[in-house]
Amino acid sequence: MLSSLIKEHQAKQAAKRVVQEQKRKECITAANDLTQALVDHLNVGVAQAYLNQKKLDAEAKLLHQGAINFSKQTQQWLTLVENFSSALKEIGDVENWARSIENDMKIITDTLERAYEKAQEKPSSSQ
Repeated sequence: MLSSLIKEHQAKQAAKRVVQEQKRKECITAANDLTQALVDHLNVGVAQAYLNQKKLDAEAKLLHQGAINFSKQTQQWLTLVENFSSALKEIGDVENWARSIENDMKIITDTLERAYEKAQEKPSSSQ
């Protein structure tokens, strides 16, 4: 009887070990599945963030290139405006120079006319 109780006890222990081992394996499998599912879920988010970052980098590069082009165009416009302004100043300078020459010519013409008139008066008054 004692030996049958021991055998029965050992059989129950062995059955419990089998069940416990089976539950331990199921638990490990479930934990691995959960871990894999969490990693997959996180990887989707990371992959999406990576794609978004790539898009942002490409857009930033395009924006930077556009800013460089805009800066070059602005510099060209500034140069054109400065050249135009200089040309207008030169036209103003030429206009002032022409007025000055015209005034000088009027003075010379008036002086020559007076000198001619005086020269004409002297022979007629001496006769």
